[in-house]
Amino acid sequence: MATAQAQLRRAVEILGYGEDLHEVLATPRRELRVAVPLRRDDGRVQVFTGYRVQHNISRGPGKGGLRYALGVDIDEVRALAMWMTWKCAVVDVPYGGAKGGVTVDPHAHSTGELERITRRYTSEIMPMIGPERDIMAPDIGTNEQTMAWVMDTYSVNRGYTIPAVTTGKPLAVGGSLGRPTATSQGVVHTARAALRADGVELSEVRAAVQGFGKVGSHTARLLHEAGSRVVAVSDEHGGVRRDDGLDLPALLEHVASTGSVTGFPDADPLSNEELLALDVDLLVPAAVEGVLDGETAQHVKARWVVEGANGPTTSEGDRVLAERGVVVVPDVLANAGGVVVSYFEWVQANQAYWWTEGEIAERLEQRMLASHAAVAALARAESVTLREAAMTIGVRRVAEAHLIRGLYP
Repeated sequence: MATAQAQLRRAVEILGYGEDLHEVLATPRRELRVAVPLRRDDGRVQVFTGYRVQHNISRGPGKGGLRYALGVDIDEVRALAMWMTWKCAVVDVPYGGAKGGVTVDPHAHSTGELERITRRYTSEIMPMIGPERDIMAPDIGTNEQTMAWVMDTYSVNRGYTIPAVTTGKPLAVGGSLGRPTATSQGVVHTARAALRADGVELSEVRAAVQGFGKVGSHTARLLHEAGSRVVAVSDEHGGVRRDDGLDLPALLEHVASTGSVTGFPDADPLSNEELLALDVDLLVPAAVEGVLDGETAQHVKARWVVEGANGPTTSEGDRVLAERGVVVVPDVLANAGGVVVSYFEWVQANQAYWWTEGEIAERLEQRMLASHAAVAALARAESVTLREAAMTIGVRRVAEAHLIRGLYP
């Protein structure tokens, strides 16, 4: 939360806003903490804690993922909801920022138990969500099946099917083509744009990807297909490297059969910390928050860092990377492809009219490249970093909506 607040304060300073407006922008609009009791498969009852935070809804309904992880707490959810506010504004999607989570290890539970957790959590937060209020999407520890359970639970309680209450659903129940890879596509679009600004193509660079989950795995594959030499990847269990480039199709098959990148043949093992310090051109942190801090940032050799995860760089890490001349494409821009296509899914569900995959891909690319161009132009004009420029654009758009709407009562 400290990193999110520091980024907001810097944007407020650049924009010259007063402390009153800063306080409004820094404070979540609504927070809900709920108990999530679960009847385990063996008959025992265990109680978990769930959260939902709506940070700001001045530009539209809340939008944000649902996370299942042991590290989930109210401060993490607040920070993620705040980042979603700026992310939606940077890519000009008519949403506010929200986030939710349950403090639970999803790997320790059966599919039936995860379904019961999801349905009870949804029931507990139901007054707060809805297609016009707050729309959920998958995050760490959740997936399209989770979103189907949320949608069904909400719909059953309302008495009719409401696909637009979630995004990232299976196609069979109102999902959108292109949604599973949308965040990764956005990362690659912004990486390509950032490199081209310096006269470099993706096919000319060596890349490393930290985190090989929903975002990192697709990002690595897309970089490989674009001609980049992906020399290292890692997950929560460790990493692998091969200096002349990993065989990504074979690696994806290995992960599908074993559940981890570790043990992949014809590659050397390495740790997550070692991956961050590799001599590569492009580094994509696509795992968790805070991995690039004041210490680890000093060892980054990459010329470009494109943030696939939310909040992977701390404020001190940002300062170190800026001093060392590393170009950081910030999370509120780089990984916004997911919320862009989530918006497309919501629009399609509300209209009950579905677009082709080509239409979605084209509109996603246009939105990401236009957003990057606006951020890069402001960074050049004001001599600020890409993060400062992106935050300035996002915060200004939210503040303008707030000021135009006025304060009630």
